[in-house]
Amino acid sequence: MVERVREKTKATGVYRIHSRGCPGGRCRTSKCTPTFQAMVYSTRDCKPIRKHFGSQKEAELWRGELRGAVDRGEAQAPGKTTFDQAADELLTGMRDGTIKTRSGEEYAPATVRRYELALTKHLRPLLGRHKLTSIDYTRIEHLLAEWWREGMTEPSSVRNNLDPARVIFRRAKRRKEVTVDPIKDQDLPQGRGRRERVADRVEAQVLIDALPVGEQALWGTALYAGLRRGELKALRCDDLYFDEDEIEVREGWDDVEGPRGTKSDAGERRAPMVGILARYLRAHLLATGRRGSDLVFGRTATLPFVASTVRARALKAWGWKEVPNPALALDPDAKPKTVWIKAREDALEPITLHEGRHSTASYLVDAGANDLELAAVIGHSDPRTTKSIYTHLFEGSRAKVTAQLDTYLEASAG
Repeated sequence: MVERVREKTKATGVYRIHSRGCPGGRCRTSKCTPTFQAMVYSTRDCKPIRKHFGSQKEAELWRGELRGAVDRGEAQAPGKTTFDQAADELLTGMRDGTIKTRSGEEYAPATVRRYELALTKHLRPLLGRHKLTSIDYTRIEHLLAEWWREGMTEPSSVRNNLDPARVIFRRAKRRKEVTVDPIKDQDLPQGRGRRERVADRVEAQVLIDALPVGEQALWGTALYAGLRRGELKALRCDDLYFDEDEIEVREGWDDVEGPRGTKSDAGERRAPMVGILARYLRAHLLATGRRGSDLVFGRTATLPFVASTVRARALKAWGWKEVPNPALALDPDAKPKTVWIKAREDALEPITLHEGRHSTASYLVDAGANDLELAAVIGHSDPRTTKSIYTHLFEGSRAKVTAQLDTYLEASAG
């Protein structure tokens, strides 16, 4: 094979690359369209970094920028690991427990499935074959633009689908396989934040009372004890300590793998069983005949409840009805296929089982629980996490704070 001629230019580190068969020099043949190669040597990696351009000026500009980046330790020579290889390593490590979360916990099976889906559908097709060191800010920007063109406009979807790549580059940078994380400083869409619905104590009672009797204990435990949905699914009769006014949380439930450990070590805890909740639970056990290791809220003693079914029954009780999604008239493939609308004017504002945790945390704050007590009940290892996610002030609490501030200021002025 005829080699291309590589000719020095007057610019340091920039070379003119002639077409194959061209003798080089000051060629004027119409068949030769030279490109320009810029090169910077990385002493850190003991390797050259090269890139081709259509003009000498572009090559010179790139080389000048890269030279500074290499000197600052912000760029490096291309490595061998591709995004596909890093993704395979990540998924394998998540499954066997050798790769853990930043808090040192194993990844939940649901999270592993979510990462695998995001990698397969959204990340591998555009990034898979590229080496990690060649994936820069611009390439990620192009990825985000492509997602937008495909209709991925929901901020939470964008951020969730980027999560696997975020972990891949964080690990690669820690192991010095890359010097720059192309995702860390991206201007990602923030959206309006997640919905954090809270029912105050009066509204909570109204919501529970509107439910069928067989559903009241489940929603009461969500609202008054703050258990996660998986913990509610895995709760067994043996975990209810009526004499001690406590609920022992020992397990969670994965929809695919079944019973499993709690989300974290702090998830194993004793949650308080307030008087009103104890009454709901006693009545529920009496009506169902559940005992021992039976699931408290399962559709049977051994099979957990189906969240969508529980949700549908609650919505109907609160005055809502399910109808076909109007978008189907324009797009037969539109999702979801159905939506919930008010069936009557006095319909109650819905709440989810998980949002019951927000309510529980807010009741604790309103009742004067300190940070450590709050984290212990909710099941977080770090009280700051609990405060930042679940703390909400009700109107009464704000009025109390206003009165305290007013008293303080008047005392200082008097």
